[in-house]
Amino acid sequence: MSKKASNFQKKVMSIGYRGKEIFKPLNTGRIDERVSCIREWIANIFFYTKNGTTIMIDAGYNYERLKEKLAWLDILPDEIQHIFITHQDTDHVGAVERDSDGLFKSATIYLGETENRYLTGEVRRKVIFGLYKLPMVYTDNEKVLLQDGEITNINGIKIESILVPGHTWGHMVYLIDDTYLFTGDTLWFGTDGGYSFINSLAEDNELAKKSLAQLERNLVARNSTIKIITGHTGWTDDIEFAFRHKDKVCNSLKKQKPHDPTAPYDGYDESEDTQQNARNVRLKKAIDVTKA
Repeated sequence: MSKKASNFQKKVMSIGYRGKEIFKPLNTGRIDERVSCIREWIANIFFYTKNGTTIMIDAGYNYERLKEKLAWLDILPDEIQHIFITHQDTDHVGAVERDSDGLFKSATIYLGETENRYLTGEVRRKVIFGLYKLPMVYTDNEKVLLQDGEITNINGIKIESILVPGHTWGHMVYLIDDTYLFTGDTLWFGTDGGYSFINSLAEDNELAKKSLAQLERNLVARNSTIKIITGHTGWTDDIEFAFRHKDKVCNSLKKQKPHDPTAPYDGYDESEDTQQNARNVRLKKAIDVTKA
């Protein structure tokens, strides 16, 4: 089902979201010496490298160019033995689904215990304001189920799992080495700061906003600089910018305002994603375009 679902999204969502400035993915490249990124249409997957070990955050679409873009970053699929899944939507688990290319078939996947209920069929994932059930996800990879606040250590890499329900019932974000927060689909960056992620795709928008407020308190209490990295709209190390509109939700039914001159007209057009840029251009952080 995943290849079918991926191709369906590429065709239908490309038309539905064209010109709305909602999806603003990073291109393939590196944020810094630790974090690499691959663009898969409108979605980003990430890789964190330390002590000779690379872990993967989210598994993207069932995407035919993944092996090609891994090579742009000099990452071998066999090197990836640990994949942390924020949630089980089509654009975050495709590379570990049963009908994928099997690049990571020997990897262990990590996800929240609550989120795993979607994989077992105990709960069905609903989008479009609860009107549409997404296809079931099937994977044969070994799984490790995580609890809120659980700390995992992989060869000196510290991964803290933080439950942030709303977009899905068991959505996790991952704070790595107390410095990098991978937020999946909890935050959406507009031109003037962060919002709760897209309204039509959430299980519960009010719960999502409450979760963001709690997440902000969690991060502020740490009193440290944290790079906040989203699944569809880039990254920032400015906590105030990231959570500025935490009480509001990105409205998928309207073109976003103010206008963002950096937003692609069609997020599924990957013509600007090139090997040359991936190797030579660092991925810039999101800024307040209204003040630029």
